[in-house]
Amino acid sequence: MNLRPLLLAAAVVLAVNGQRYEAAGVDPSTTLLEFLRTSTPVRGPKLGCGEGGCGACVVLVSKYNPATDEVTEFSASSCLTLLHSVDRCSVTTSEGIGNTRDGYHPVQQRLAGFHASQCGFCTPGMCMSIFSALTKADKAAGRPEPPMGFSKITTSEAERAVSGNLCRCTGYRPIVDACKSFAADVDLEDLGLNCFWNKGNEPADGSKLPGYNSGAVCTFPEFLKSEIKSSLEQANCAPVAVCDNGWYHPKSIEELHRLFDSDWYDENTVKIVASNTGSGVYKDQDLHEKYIDIKGIPELSVMNRSSKGIELGSVVSISKAIEVLSDGDLVFKKIADHLNKVASPFIQNTATIGGNIMMAQRLPFASDIATVLLAAGSTVTIQVVSERFSLTLEEFLQQPPCDSRTLLLSIFVPQWGSDDITFETFRAAPRPFGNAVSYVNSAFLARTSSGSLIQDICLAFGAYGVDHAIRARKVEDFLKGKSVNSSVILEAIRLLKDTVSPSEGTTHPEYRISLAISFLFSFLFSLANSTNAPSIDTPNGSYTNGNTNGSAVCSPTEHRNSDSNDLPISSRQEMIFSDEYKPVGKPIKKAGAELQASGEAVYVDDIPAPKDCLYGAFIYSTHPHARVKGINFKSSLASQKVITVITAKDIPSGGENVGSSFLMLGDEALFADPVAEFAGQNIGVVIAETQRYAYMAAKQVVVEYSTENIQPPILTIQDAIQRKSYIPIPPFLAAKPVGDYNQGMSQADQKILSAEVKLESQYYFYMETQVALAIPDEDNCITIHSSSQMPELTQNLVARCLGIPFHNVRVISRRVGGGFGGKAMKATHIACACAIAAFKLRCPVKMYLDRKTDMIMAGGRHPVEVKYSVGFKSDGKITALHLDLGINAGIAPDVSPMMPGAIIGALKKYNWGALEFDAKVCKTNLSSKSAMRAPGDVQGSFIAEAIIEHVASALALDTNTIRKKNLHDFESLALFYGESAGEASTYSLVSIFDKLALSPDYQHRAAMVERFNNSSKWKKRGISCVPGTYEVTLRPTPGKVSIMNDGSIVVEVGGIEIGQGLWTKVKQMTAYGLGQLCLDGGECLLDKVRVIQADTLSMIQGGFTAGSTTSETSCAAVQQSCAALVERLKPIKESLEAKAGTVEWSALIAQASMASVNLSAHAYWTPDPSFTNYLNYGAAISEVEVDVLTGATTILRSDLTYDCGQSLNPAVDLGQIEGSFVQGVGFFTNEDYATNSDGMVIHDGTWTYKIPTVDTIPKQFNVEMFNSARDQKRVLSSKASGEPPLVLAASVHCAMREAIRAARKEFSVCTGPANSAVTFQMDVPATMPIVKELCGLDVVERYLEGASAADPNTAKA
Repeated sequence: MNLRPLLLAAAVVLAVNGQRYEAAGVDPSTTLLEFLRTSTPVRGPKLGCGEGGCGACVVLVSKYNPATDEVTEFSASSCLTLLHSVDRCSVTTSEGIGNTRDGYHPVQQRLAGFHASQCGFCTPGMCMSIFSALTKADKAAGRPEPPMGFSKITTSEAERAVSGNLCRCTGYRPIVDACKSFAADVDLEDLGLNCFWNKGNEPADGSKLPGYNSGAVCTFPEFLKSEIKSSLEQANCAPVAVCDNGWYHPKSIEELHRLFDSDWYDENTVKIVASNTGSGVYKDQDLHEKYIDIKGIPELSVMNRSSKGIELGSVVSISKAIEVLSDGDLVFKKIADHLNKVASPFIQNTATIGGNIMMAQRLPFASDIATVLLAAGSTVTIQVVSERFSLTLEEFLQQPPCDSRTLLLSIFVPQWGSDDITFETFRAAPRPFGNAVSYVNSAFLARTSSGSLIQDICLAFGAYGVDHAIRARKVEDFLKGKSVNSSVILEAIRLLKDTVSPSEGTTHPEYRISLAISFLFSFLFSLANSTNAPSIDTPNGSYTNGNTNGSAVCSPTEHRNSDSNDLPISSRQEMIFSDEYKPVGKPIKKAGAELQASGEAVYVDDIPAPKDCLYGAFIYSTHPHARVKGINFKSSLASQKVITVITAKDIPSGGENVGSSFLMLGDEALFADPVAEFAGQNIGVVIAETQRYAYMAAKQVVVEYSTENIQPPILTIQDAIQRKSYIPIPPFLAAKPVGDYNQGMSQADQKILSAEVKLESQYYFYMETQVALAIPDEDNCITIHSSSQMPELTQNLVARCLGIPFHNVRVISRRVGGGFGGKAMKATHIACACAIAAFKLRCPVKMYLDRKTDMIMAGGRHPVEVKYSVGFKSDGKITALHLDLGINAGIAPDVSPMMPGAIIGALKKYNWGALEFDAKVCKTNLSSKSAMRAPGDVQGSFIAEAIIEHVASALALDTNTIRKKNLHDFESLALFYGESAGEASTYSLVSIFDKLALSPDYQHRAAMVERFNNSSKWKKRGISCVPGTYEVTLRPTPGKVSIMNDGSIVVEVGGIEIGQGLWTKVKQMTAYGLGQLCLDGGECLLDKVRVIQADTLSMIQGGFTAGSTTSETSCAAVQQSCAALVERLKPIKESLEAKAGTVEWSALIAQASMASVNLSAHAYWTPDPSFTNYLNYGAAISEVEVDVLTGATTILRSDLTYDCGQSLNPAVDLGQIEGSFVQGVGFFTNEDYATNSDGMVIHDGTWTYKIPTVDTIPKQFNVEMFNSARDQKRVLSSKASGEPPLVLAASVHCAMREAIRAARKEFSVCTGPANSAVTFQMDVPATMPIVKELCGLDVVERYLEGASAADPNTAKA
């Protein structure tokens, strides 16, 4: 067939931040993100996940309609958007709205000023999500004009603006405050700590906020409008526009079919796209030669509204569909509400309704849209070749999977009106606002008459482990013609159990069935005659209730309508500022925060690629224990991109196969050679011309394995104990028992023997995945840019790998996009692999791991299993505790030998009387586990709470009574902790705990919780107060302060800026240390200080950034350096003052320079040998609400009190407290680190692994920073803040246990080994399925059976 008349060879033309770019000959599979980062100066959009699930890559896309002369803007995920699809569009990135040269945008300034950026990697994406939300709100018609400096956005919209953006550092609260500061309806007094007004001491003043002007940024330049207008005629002449490199965009269905009929069309190499968001779910497994973009076919974009219903073309975006449906009757509005919970805003803006339906038809895709439209009686129009068919959506979903030539034209949703129609939709997912796949979704439509008589009904269910959404026909037939009462609902549920049958291999099948039952029960309840139905008036504790058989009942309908997830987020911060060491102690904003917000801050992947740079991607084992016999590649397009493969055989002569090593505890191999010892182990590195080609080429690898003469893998703690596979614990790391256990047990009135508790792993989920750039240099030298918490160790290991002296290796780490321990031992593997490849190929090599590979290889937190036996008096005083501790270390020692000491150390927060333990560090065929924020301590602290709660349950006493009785006095604290206990005056835990747990407010809230639980059957609340003790270690640290001739100051420290504010505190300490040379005590020096990147050849003995104390020890080293400089400069200052009176800083330095004074001072700070460790204290109250029907948990409120000592920077420490607490919440609740039977991580992306989001943090989040007694042994009496608060997140888990206990008592659920409603094992994490299982999977049936038995003829639901 001759395609010449269909051809229009053209480059992609687009504007990026107002600049014109023309891309000719670009691979059609190139994403917008790849183009921006490799072909423009833009670095703001980041690759965080490649799935559209994290928001790091969000940009604003603007399109121009020359017919109407209108510009429409929307946020989009640039990692999924294909470059060719934004031809003739304008793209705005974070640099485009504000930057260093042109000035920062108010969004950037407010994010910085509200202390809402820590590592900063997610901040540009946050900026663009907020900017997009402001732009959308300000264009909305019918809204009143906002006050000057504000936007038309509402506070509730502002809270949701970043609902799809992930942040692992801040805990979201300050980001929400920055968002809400733009809302015209905001109460400024509700906003948290900021740099704009002195919160608490002066009134909030909107005029002090950086003023916002809605039209200030031009999103579509005039030159592009002109080009579009002038090219209209040419475009109209060309039936099909196609770039000469494989991008087709037909303008009609006929043209599309001509393309289908062409001799080159092959569905394996040609991809049909509208928005390409589907590739975020089902990843491309190979490159595609050609793309057909169907978005330009007008017929597919129709939106027709008539009296019969609404027709939506298949390429209409989800957000556009929401807009159309929202302006309709009850059914349409409910559909729109549900669609709002599908995906995040920047995916909704581009993903199409038709694409979602087609994925649901062809693949086992858990579509909410298909389920909801199915219940609404929707029909679809499809075209196969030249024939058109209209089918019900149900018929379409039931057909065999469509081939690629089947075209979905439109979806029609009929008009139902509102008379006698009831329509409800349901979903249960880990995140209330969406951006999470449902465990089950459902939608129900019923026509009733005479009250609750069902005339017609449609019941649709999906996502429960089925190929596509289905209608429960048997249940529908049973219900038609019946009036709803409890016995009818019970029979309907029994029939439903036969219908909803999850396929084999579906996770949590019983939970999913129970969800389907809960949803149907809630709906049918709403249909029942509810004249006696009880109601909940408000979600905050004022209730009116009806009673059935003497038991308070809350209607599940009211239960849904009083959704605690809709509560606004509020907060309170209490702290005391000190001027004693100013500017140390002031809450100044984070150094470089605006730079991070604008996207100009340079991370490793932002460094411009050197000439001839190649890219690598790991090939990893999929077998847990097997000999690697060979590496081959499939025959594919991506395989043709392979340049070479680097393996252990490429390690230079004299080099070692070592990927990591720590404190002489043992090495871990870099490459499997010849045996792969765990699923996920590096086998080699595939090298290609671009990072995307390397990713794709790695997917083509076929590894040949042999298990001949290889032992079966050891995967669990139990396997390891059985086969005695242990990693030894050196004596110097072994924890010491306390007291005589047998004697303690003999004193006990009661005992609990051999109870268990288990904690699973947790993935770091730093926003920036592991990355390194290796650049070979002269004379066998090499420079490595590494995102590392341990540059010094990285240098040592690279040198060992290459067999060269340490001084030949230079490792540079400027800033790290999140670490949490994961950029310590794990980062060295990537640096070593890059170095070997660069050394071998004699050219630069960069590796930036894709999220899946990173998650599979990272290792994460140590899983722990504990058996405990505890003896206690009848008043709750514990006399003895024995622990059998099993720790899953994975394949290599890493830091695992230190874990028992950390676990026991945190457990010692209570006085156990006598404490003994048997700790086993188990060597298994899994990726080695490593230090993750609060390593060991979070597990130990939780184990302590589990034991305390078990004792309280056994004695039927209040848990806080048991906690209080077993907190240390100073004498027992010193016995358990030795010298780390410090002075008695610094032991603040008892007063902190009493302040929270004994307060009238807590007593009132506990009473309100009890009252709520007595009044509410289907939602239960719990409240808990948990103390925490955390031991930290001070380590030697270097620091260097140099004063330039112009008076500006440059500082180097061993610590790395990973978002924890280290540079900020160091800047403050430098200004303070040199302040005695200044008239104002050093505040004038703050802007003169620059902290520069860590460089292992410039700053030796840098050590590692970990353990929460690196900021303070770096400050101590800087303080020593400053003292040396002050000593040198003081005589000159005094001499000048004698002549001229006051002396300006610049004059002093000029004179010192002329006098040849050494203006650089280096110090190596070492801690006092008698004070190398100290204890941190805190406590937290958390109150939660558990949905008994779904297992969903809402954290209503958390109050943290944390002893910060004399904070070096209260704003930085507040961010650390909130951020670590929320990371702990993820560990205890939603972060499900799942592996397959080979130990391979299968929750390996944003689709399956759910870290906290803005909708899962506490609705009210209060922090008090407690200033404890001064201790001059600490750095200016400060204390650590990075990790200790994480252990307090156990308060959420404990509160959940209280809520679950109330549910079990309500429904007499006695599952578990104890066969008790009040005593049950609740492991970590307590995900929705676990919570529901503990509440009772059959509570609905229990309730209905009881109601039916009471009066089978008249009992209403």
